[in-house]
Formats: sequence, structure tokens, C-alpha cells
Amino acid sequence: MRYTGPLALAVAVALYAGSRVVRRFGVDETLFGVAIGPPALLVLSVAAVVLAAYGGYRLVGGFLLAHTASKRRRHDVRNVLRLVFGALGLVAGFGVVTRDWVSVLFSLGVVGFAITFALQGALASMIGWFYIVIKRPYGVGDRIAIEGTRGDVASIDLFVTEVWEIDGDLVSSNQPSGRIVTVPNSVVLSSHVVNFHGEGVPHVWNELSVQVAYETDLDFAADVMIDAAVDHLGDEMAAGVAEYRERLAETPVELDVNDRPTVNVVQKESWVELRLRYLVHPRRGTRARNALYRDILDRFADAPDRVAFPVGRNR
Repeated sequence: MRYTGPLALAVAVALYAGSRVVRRFGVDETLFGVAIGPPALLVLSVAAVVLAAYGGYRLVGGFLLAHTASKRRRHDVRNVLRLVFGALGLVAGFGVVTRDWVSVLFSLGVVGFAITFALQGALASMIGWFYIVIKRPYGVGDRIAIEGTRGDVASIDLFVTEVWEIDGDLVSSNQPSGRIVTVPNSVVLSSHVVNFHGEGVPHVWNELSVQVAYETDLDFAADVMIDAAVDHLGDEMAAGVAEYRERLAETPVELDVNDRPTVNVVQKESWVELRLRYLVHPRRGTRARNALYRDILDRFADAPDRVAFPVGRNR
């Protein structure tokens, strides 16, 4: 695979040179003793163009991908090179067949106008791909929600985005279902896109709610919940808050960002709801919530004289 590009280019040059020699000097149009008619020469020329485009793609792609550290950028570079060399190969192939570049370009313009109506969806998806590459609403590996689909972006091609589904009809609790959902790239131009893990903001704010009785020492309960969150997420949350503030400083938005977890108190009809707010990586949200629930309930159980739960089963 390493030498595929140079080998394809070498074969392309040999085929094209051979066809030109036969056209120029071959009285009986033979090559190595084998009769070569005009259709066969045309096939050789087209094959040379195809191999040249493929070899150029492999050679340039290999060089650029080797010097691109980011996995997301390599994915984008690969798609751009496929588009560029595919278009060059197509135009060059038409030129070889017709031997008239001006007519080729003119024909492509006329045909392109007709194709626009026949392939509106595909063209819109390609425009959507350009928008994704330039504006970066999401990238490979991001967790997004788009058009009723929620999951991790597995790949972004010229026409579609493949999403590794989270939740869906099969599972819940922020877990992957194992299904791949294909979304046309054109959707990004007309729908809301929620990115849970974009560049520069790899963490999101989560809430965990615990219902307690009015007889509860609310200050004590809030301190217990905050201490549990600090024990589980202290260092990670501190690093996440620093990144969050850096990203926020690049925008005109002004928000107060707490360094530590906080607890908001919400009054309900027959109980008090304590909502713990903390910063966590979106892929570890469910795991962190489960661990926090268990730890907080255990700590509440150790202080029954200060924490009481609502009586009833409609919590």
C-alpha cells in the first residue's frame, strides 16, 4: 500500500507514452506486435488518466495525512482530496475522449445545469459537506443531536454523516444502541445541530436531582452532595472549567462559571428537590451520575437524623 501511488503513476505514464508513440509512429497501430486499433488506444489513454488521478491522490494524500496529527483533520483531508482528484480525473477523461478541452468545459456547463435539477438532494448534501468542513458545527468523534438523532459522529462523507446512535428506541440512559444512523449532510443547513463535545468545549453541565422531605437540614444535605461531587469529579471538573472559561472568553457572552459543583433548591408540593450541578465529559455522564447517586444516598443514610425522605411512592 505504501508504494501504490508511485506505481500507479508509473503505469499511467507508461500507458500514455505507449499510446502516444503508437499514434505518432505506428503505421499499422501495433504495440509489442499486438494490433492496437483506435478504440483500444482510447481505452489506454483513459486508463492512463484514471491511474494518474489515483496515483496522484495516493501520493499527495499519503504525504498530507502523514503530516496531519489530528484524526478529524485527516478525515477532512481525505475527503477533500477525493473530491479534487475525482473532479480532475473526470475532466481529464472527457478531454482525452473528445480531444477538445473547450468543448468539454462548455459541455460540462450545459450538462451541469441540467444535472442541478436532477440531483438537487445530492448537490445540497455536498454543499452541506462544504459547510461542515468550513464552519465545523461538528466533527468526527463529536457527540451531537440532529434531526431527532443523537449519537457520536462516526464519519463525514461528501453526501452523508454516519452517527453511532445513543439512546434511540432500543436503549436509554445515554447508552449506545449499536445502530448506525445515516443523516444527509443537507440537514445541517436547515436543522438545529446540538454539539455536546465540540472543539474547545469537551465538557458539558449535568444535573442530578435528589428529593428530600421538608424536615431535612438543607444546608447539610447540599454540602454532602457537593463533597461527593468534588470527590468524584474534582480534578476533572477544575480542568474542564478552565477550558470552558477559555472558550467563553473568545465570545461576547458573559457568564458566571463556578469552580465547584453547586446545589440549587427547588420547592415542590410535598418535598424539596436538591439539584446538583457539575461539569463532566458527555461520554462519562451516565457513569458519573450513577456513582454520585450511590455515594450521595449512602452518605444520607449515615445521617438519618439530618436527612429525611418524602413519605410515599410518587417520587
